Amino acid sequence: MKKLPIVWQRLVTGGTTCPRCAGTGEQVERALEELRTTLLPLGIEPALETRSIDEATFKANPSESNRIWIAGKPMEEWLKGSAGTSRCCSVCGDSECRTVNIEGTAYEVIPEALLVKAGLIAALTTSL
Repeated sequence: MKKLPIVWQRLVTGGTTCPRCAGTGEQVERALEELRTTLLPLGIEPALETRSIDEATFKANPSESNRIWIAGKPMEEWLKGSAGTSRCCSVCGDSECRTVNIEGTAYEVIPEALLVKAGLIAALTTSL
């Protein structure tokens, strides 16, 4: 069976992440189930790797938090979008954290539907 690699990383400080990353984590899990249901009959299995980044890495580059790659490319590239930033909260302090911009809308929490769409495009247009 072919694997569709999905990598999601976020800042974790003292076992806690910000609400934006926590929300994305929930959406990633739901998207993973939808992708499994859709792709397994095609012989493709989505495989999630969750990474934590530490505070020093985050401070050096806040846009590395809440970042998702699908089949080796940033998720937003599959959707012809871009990365952006907006002020965050909680464990991130007042850093400008990563957002994803798709068709004129900026997302702080990445929705399940966008993750599924990017995953399907990646699975069906690349040789895994």
